[in-house]
Amino acid sequence: MDKRKKGSTTELRLMMVGSSGPPQFLLTNAILGREEFLPDTSSISCSRKSTGDLAGRRVALINGPNIYDKDISRAKRKMEQRKAKCLTIPGPHAFLVAFDIEKISPNEMRMPKLMKQRFGRQCLKHCVVLLACEGSIDAAALEDRVQSNWHLRELVEKYGGRFHFFSKDWRDRSQDRELLQKVEWMVASLGGGCFSSRTFKTAEDSVRKEEKRLRRHRAAEMEKAWTEMEKQCIAEELYCRKDAYAASVGAEIRAKAEADNGWLRTSLARGLGTGLVVGAVMGALVGAIEGPGGMVLYGVIGGAVGGSAGGTAQVAIKHMENRVAPPARLNFNSIFINRFFATSRI
Repeated sequence: MDKRKKGSTTELRLMMVGSSGPPQFLLTNAILGREEFLPDTSSISCSRKSTGDLAGRRVALINGPNIYDKDISRAKRKMEQRKAKCLTIPGPHAFLVAFDIEKISPNEMRMPKLMKQRFGRQCLKHCVVLLACEGSIDAAALEDRVQSNWHLRELVEKYGGRFHFFSKDWRDRSQDRELLQKVEWMVASLGGGCFSSRTFKTAEDSVRKEEKRLRRHRAAEMEKAWTEMEKQCIAEELYCRKDAYAASVGAEIRAKAEADNGWLRTSLARGLGTGLVVGAVMGALVGAIEGPGGMVLYGVIGGAVGGSAGGTAQVAIKHMENRVAPPARLNFNSIFINRFFATSRI
């Protein structure tokens, strides 16, 4: 069940979502007012968190790989989805769904369904559509275009009819105040909290647990630093320096916990484990051509390669099953492989 959780009033957490190409990264540059991503950035392989100001409000922007990126394996994509959620805990106040107004394709209609699968059933209530435009913004003309183009209108309606135009030129900040108002009004209409779901709660629990572990690990170091400060500082300066030091260490611990915690490590281990097994099966199938000895040799090699590749090998194994051997021989190989793994586990 999705829940709304009260978020911080000092920082607005925004998750950027793009289907293809550079719009989400251009939007990040426009919101931050700096070139966080190069203009030709069309996708990233690892989720990133950036902070800055939008019309005077502190914001945290979380970017992940494009939702349709075909160059990323399934295991890697799931890992990045988890990482993006860890970077956004306790949940985003808004999802900003970016499109290029000149390149809307029928494929974009699948976006809402994919978002609900990946973030939670109620996430569309927390979305604002951002339409990237070239040159200066003529809001009235662009709104007429959305209303008269059934394709655009239907897309926007899937996100509750909320949309905003932004310039691809990050130096143009004329729309900042209006965008902030639209996001804040949406958040207020939903009770003033942030979006959350079961997986966001799992991410939050895992990050909090990792924070506690890191704090325990650094407790002696912090105590030593405070002792040194007490020797060097007078009372008022001591409190200021202690607070600054604690804030600095806290931010460092939080960043480390978001980037590496038990939930993420579990996801990585599962991906590697799946790749190991699938890779070994692929190797054994290839080795079958060389006879039983070749099956064992290629099975070991395939396992090593598959472990590094993660879930990518799952597609290849189906291809190998169709092309390497006839069905009767495949059944024999499956029996041999199962016995091989059973023996190796003992």
